[in-house]
Amino acid sequence: MTYNKIKNTRVLVTGGAGFIGSNLCEDLLANHNQVVCLDNFATGHFHNIEHLMTNPGFKLIVGDIRNLSDCHKACEGIDVVFHEAALGSVPRSINDPITTNDVNIGGFLNMLVASRDAGVGRFIYAASSSTYGDSEKLPKIEEVIGMPLSPYAVTKYVNELYAHVFALNYGITTIGLRYFNVYGRRQDPHGAYAAVIPLFVKKLMSHESPVINGDGTNSRDFTYIDNVLQMNHLAAVTDEPAAYNQVFNTAVGERNNLLQLTTLLKQYLTDFDQAIAEVPILHGSNRPGDIPHSHASVDKARNLLGYQPTHTLKDGLKDAVQWYWNNL
Repeated sequence: MTYNKIKNTRVLVTGGAGFIGSNLCEDLLANHNQVVCLDNFATGHFHNIEHLMTNPGFKLIVGDIRNLSDCHKACEGIDVVFHEAALGSVPRSINDPITTNDVNIGGFLNMLVASRDAGVGRFIYAASSSTYGDSEKLPKIEEVIGMPLSPYAVTKYVNELYAHVFALNYGITTIGLRYFNVYGRRQDPHGAYAAVIPLFVKKLMSHESPVINGDGTNSRDFTYIDNVLQMNHLAAVTDEPAAYNQVFNTAVGERNNLLQLTTLLKQYLTDFDQAIAEVPILHGSNRPGDIPHSHASVDKARNLLGYQPTHTLKDGLKDAVQWYWNNL
């Protein structure tokens, strides 16, 4: 599928050495953009962008969004900002709410100020499905949210409020993308806060039992990285005024529970190693702060941005499993 992409533009990707950020940097370079990457390598990795370092269109700035001068430096001459830098993970935020707040709110505000001061034309930022909080309405539509269930969710909601206020008071065009459980190549399977898909893949490849939190009926709208790249491009190029200063679900629009997810992972990994079929799945307690069910409506993105997701969970998992098998 072809869609409109941003091209021949000077862009900044914060958190550009992370999972989503590095994929975005790579894709933006492939479309002849000049890309500045700002990262402090707290959760990102140099190996994610090492292959980009020889590209004349790529520039790395090692810096921290909590430092306003780093943000100002990174925004010099930039037309579009893709703000991906954040401390993710609900459990991390529960264990350390202060650092999560400093990065996700303080750093976000710094980037908005620096973007305003540099005359940036458009500010596209990573919002989160965690903003829906305790709202039980399914599918999730952008205008109906509940109360947040974790410090991380609070920070991502505050980002949306700040983006709205900066659009209102300073005229900067902002577009928020509420990511729903993004997965794919380069997502880190290591560490205490690894996301479920890379963590489960790593365990199964080692013939260790993954542990599902709860009975496995909790469901998610798992979103492959290529769908996320499409949404970032569409947000960058849209000339539809009704899309400006809005938030959009960035998802597939389908719902799969964790039992279905592990079944598919075992099925695809067994193509490489038959013994994985015999690895048992274990169950633990539900995690505090987790939303039980997450299922997005992508109608708003379809109607205003022309979004058409290209990868269902089955499509994306096949690609992701292949990548992990070759790279872990």
